[in-house]
Amino acid sequence: MSHSAAFEVVGLPQPDRAERVKALAGMGFGWADLDGEPYWLDQVVALRKEIYMELEAASAKLWHVFDRAVRYVAGRHDLYAMIGIPELLWEALDTIALNPEGMLSRYARFDFALSNEGTIKLLELNADTPTGYVEAAVATPWLCAQHGIDSPNVRMKENLAAAWAEERPDTAACVAYGSHMEDSGTIEMLVRHSGLVDVTCTDCLELWVDEGVLKDGDDRIIKRMFALYPKEWMAVDDGGEALAYAIESGNLQLFNPIHAILLQSKGLQALIWGLYELEMLFDAEEREVIGTYMLPTYNRAVFDGSFVSKSMFGREGGSVMLYNDEGDLEVKDEAGFDTSLLFPLVYQKRAELARVRLEAGEFHLLTGMFVINGTPSGLLGRAGGLITGNTSHFVAIGVK
Repeated sequence: MSHSAAFEVVGLPQPDRAERVKALAGMGFGWADLDGEPYWLDQVVALRKEIYMELEAASAKLWHVFDRAVRYVAGRHDLYAMIGIPELLWEALDTIALNPEGMLSRYARFDFALSNEGTIKLLELNADTPTGYVEAAVATPWLCAQHGIDSPNVRMKENLAAAWAEERPDTAACVAYGSHMEDSGTIEMLVRHSGLVDVTCTDCLELWVDEGVLKDGDDRIIKRMFALYPKEWMAVDDGGEALAYAIESGNLQLFNPIHAILLQSKGLQALIWGLYELEMLFDAEEREVIGTYMLPTYNRAVFDGSFVSKSMFGREGGSVMLYNDEGDLEVKDEAGFDTSLLFPLVYQKRAELARVRLEAGEFHLLTGMFVINGTPSGLLGRAGGLITGNTSHFVAIGVK
């Protein structure tokens, strides 16, 4: 059993992987193997309880800081531009009322770098379209239970049901619904856990806008939609302008709401850090949270030592570049889609990811914390290289 201060690897992979993959598929996690490769690694990583408690508290406080920052940005076009928000969305952002405090996004995930010793640093917030829900809400509690490890993730389902009870979408959509296994499986599980009986799952590519009204391939009118569709793509995709108009005109309500894009932009982290350095907006307690858990982030490369550059709207590690202490490029993500051609970059101090030695090899561990209906709700473990991209693995994290 390998020990590091923060994390401990528990158990060994079971010899009957095929059976376990089948069992997980029966629960709704049908992509434990992807393209013939194991995506799920059959061991559990246990996080020390006091570090988990600190992480949960930090997540709640950071959520409040981000919420405050969005309310500061809202309606200010100079700041929209600074954090890379496409102009196409400004009208909707200005005219649609902000959700109540803590509910600017009801379904989000912080990604943290926890060091071997348990130092916690926030890398980014995916407040718009996080995946990993099935891995966290369904697979993780099952896997943890087999090793007698507690899982805080058991709360995810009820928090999700509370969020969907408020937003009440009539439609859940993703691109390539029915053929993209992960996204399809994610929206199906969200619908299942929501407890709502009248939600239709559909393919984003079959949606069309008829004079400001969104319709699906069967001409069914859609009024309230949950979509695993990044809002910034409206500025790029063919039907984006029509979709933005449907939202502006009040015919379509999106969930997560439109303002989730302000939380989503990594430019917001640079803005928060700038306000922190200028001693503006935040009180003493918020400043302590920012100084302790956030990384220096700027819209220019101003670092002496090692840093990271990434697009304000990069996903799955795409566009990430790591620079070493001398300022030379060390690693570039080649697998993800590079969005830095479309959106501005941010530059962030590098943080250390814990290393875990699993049977499949040694990996860097990224720790995700879902925030559902305003509450930190569950852990997602991803084991990969220096950059956690499309090729990283899912490993269950529990609390010891």
